[in-house]
Amino acid sequence: MPDVSSLFSHGRLVCVPRKAARREQLLTHLARTLFTPGREYTEPEVNEALNTVHDDHPALRRYLVIAGLLVRTRDGAAYRVAEPPAA
Repeated sequence: MPDVSSLFSHGRLVCVPRKAARREQLLTHLARTLFTPGREYTEPEVNEALNTVHDDHPALRRYLVIAGLLVRTRDGAAYRVAEPPAA
């Protein structure tokens, strides 16, 4: 996985990359490090996890869902890490 450490300062995300490929690297990193596969999270739990790295948790949450890295239930009450595609 490409190094995303340059995007962080003192454990906090400095900015969300504009370039799609770099943003995808960041989002993959966040999904892998902040969330446990197989566990279901409430929206407040997702927000709390994302707040540990950046204040704009709504944007990060939206990016993770759009990227298909987090899956949200239809009613928006629960989130989980997306299953990797079958090989």
